[in-house]
Amino acid sequence: MNTEKIGEIIATLRKSKGLTQTELGERVGVSFQAVSKWERGETLPDVAALPDLANVLETSIDYILLGGEKQVEYKGKISVSDIKNGLECLQNMGKYLGKENIIYRYALKGVDEGMNTDIEQAFSDGYIFEAFLAEAIIQNLISGFYVDVSDVKNNFKHEHFKKVVIDYCEKYGIK
Repeated sequence: MNTEKIGEIIATLRKSKGLTQTELGERVGVSFQAVSKWERGETLPDVAALPDLANVLETSIDYILLGGEKQVEYKGKISVSDIKNGLECLQNMGKYLGKENIIYRYALKGVDEGMNTDIEQAFSDGYIFEAFLAEAIIQNLISGFYVDVSDVKNNFKHEHFKKVVIDYCEKYGIK
């Protein structure tokens, strides 16, 4: 735990509520000196004081103890090869069902209209396919999944898309 960050978040939240250290201390049942030590990062609030502190500051105990950083809870892990296989399955629908089959046509139409694109072009162009792969991974990251960054580094051929996906990973706290 980073006591300085915890202290900074307590001070920021206290000030945003318009409270003095004395007022916060009174509401939590501690002295203003205790609040001052928390805010300077010298000590941490006692476990018994945390529920009242979080209540007064209108936040969660986790938020305080994480120093204002959001704790990310992932829905699960994805792999680049699984996402790639999923896109290839879409491509193979045309092969197995026939490119004129209504199921295949409407599946592509949904993707094309939803993304304002032509996904069939990606099936014959490796660069465009990798753009779709990157987009599919990013959409999963946005939805709460995570991917191993080394998996991204090892499975993208084009540096541009590799960098875009890694940048999103960092944005979502994946290192």
